[in-house]
This record gives sequence, structure tokens and C-alpha cells, in this order.
Amino acid sequence: MYEAKVKIGLKKGVSDPEGTNTLKALHLLGFNTVKEAKTIRTVDLLMDGKNKEEVRKKVEQMCQRLLTNPVIHTYEIQIEER
Repeated sequence: MYEAKVKIGLKKGVSDPEGTNTLKALHLLGFNTVKEAKTIRTVDLLMDGKNKEEVRKKVEQMCQRLLTNPVIHTYEIQIEER
């Protein structure tokens, strides 16, 4: 059994309205030392597989076909055996 974590973010130059609004709200609350806020989405998957390489290949396919939009997203995959 493997746990795969996929961390999905926006590429540089892609607007992040949620991050912008979070930054504005933090400033309104007096947290003026915050200079940037970015939103990152994480997808946790619990999977069966023969080995880490097989699981990574499947997760890579999931990212390319469903979890991300390659035009605007970047992603990182971490896999741990459970």
C-alpha cells in the first residue's frame, strides 16, 4: 500500500485571485509583514501497487488526465510506502 501526495500550484504569471484576496484580508487584519500568499491544492491518494515506480507512473497519468491543467498548473508527487 502506498500513499501518494500530489501538490498542485499555479505556474508563474497565472493569476491567483484566492491568494490575492487572502493577502488583502491578512493586511486588513493587521498582518502587514505578509508579502505574498499563494493557494496550493493537495490531493492525497492511498493506492495499491507493486512498487513506488509503478505507483508514480499511475499518479503521473492521473495528473495529466484529470488532476491538473498543464497549461496553468505545476505539480509535485511524493510517494511513501505504508
